[in-house]
Amino acid sequence: MLERTTAGVVNVATFARVRTYHSPLMRDPFFRRFFRYPAEPQERRRAQSAGSGVVVDARAGYIVTNHHLVDGAHEIHVTLSDGRGYPATLVGVDAPVDLAVLRIGADHLTELAFADSQELRVGDFVVAIGNPFGLQQTVTSGIVSALGRSGLGIEGYENYIQTDASINPGNSGGALVDLNGRLVGINTAIVAPSGGNVGIGFAIPSDLVAAIMGELIEHGVVQRGRIGMTVAALNPKLADLHGLAATAGLVVTEVVPGSAADTAGIQPGDILARVDGRAMDRPADYGQQEAITMVGDELEVEIVRGRREMRLAVSIERNWSVAGARIHERLDGTVLTDTFLEDVPVGVYVSSIDRDSPAWQTGFRAGDTILAVNNVTTRHIGELARSIGGVQRAVVRLRRADRFGDLRF
Repeated sequence: MLERTTAGVVNVATFARVRTYHSPLMRDPFFRRFFRYPAEPQERRRAQSAGSGVVVDARAGYIVTNHHLVDGAHEIHVTLSDGRGYPATLVGVDAPVDLAVLRIGADHLTELAFADSQELRVGDFVVAIGNPFGLQQTVTSGIVSALGRSGLGIEGYENYIQTDASINPGNSGGALVDLNGRLVGINTAIVAPSGGNVGIGFAIPSDLVAAIMGELIEHGVVQRGRIGMTVAALNPKLADLHGLAATAGLVVTEVVPGSAADTAGIQPGDILARVDGRAMDRPADYGQQEAITMVGDELEVEIVRGRREMRLAVSIERNWSVAGARIHERLDGTVLTDTFLEDVPVGVYVSSIDRDSPAWQTGFRAGDTILAVNNVTTRHIGELARSIGGVQRAVVRLRRADRFGDLRF
């Protein structure tokens, strides 16, 4: 298996140009001013970092690796297992999932086939392949220690495979394969309290890798949509609180006004059973679904409400539009939408306002962008609803034209 597989794992080296001074004293602005040295650095050097990557399309030359390996790189160089080296082009990145796609112009590449990571079970044997500490083609073995690991604070969307196969610095971006040599994950992080491997490593599941890779290859960016609800693991306490008879699934604890979930008719207290045929057993399952939900998708959502089973169609649109009165009485009279910068939500836009409405009298105007409430950032309508809902007094940070200011009520 390894003879067939290792050729599909490559070394990824990155270079960044760094400005520096001849002497450390030159970094002190008072020293430079006193001796009248120029403020600009006098030379450049190149910093290098190394990791791993996996060939996923031999014909087109596509390679998947971690975003954190190539972030800020001016040059990327790929070395194959047979020693051939090529400059690589960055096709696209998805920072919230920590994935990047590279492309090289090379013949006779070996690609790794994808396994269905949904079929993994705790105890399955796996093999990690990479280039730890810059060493070429290192292979370690272990088992799947856990599935659906989240809440680690590593990236925005977390649903990791945990393994005890040794993963060290330089393994990032490398392959985690099953005993058939199929890709089950991309190695991405370790828990290392002593600085070395302690048998707790994490990999991004292949199902998530395949979905993000496809978006990056087709569009160059990930045009991720938002479903607009918050879920929690179903336990007896929550079941009693909501009067639920169900014992499996996730309980919907919040639905954002105006969101795709709200438009589809999902309500707090519903039990989320399946999304597009995928069972929702853990909060991490829903987190992965959010990670692969793109603008324009149509999701079939199965819920249980009381004792009724229901199927709802959820349409994912880029922009939400919601009446401000649904969020807070002081926003009554407004229509709110999300604003984006490079496909990232950066604030809530007041697209229209009724004159002499409560919102107008409070001081809101059409064209305002709401940035924060009580010093809590509001990048999108969901965060605005959470931060201002039920609040009687608030300080709202606004951007109006090119100026920033606060509204108090």
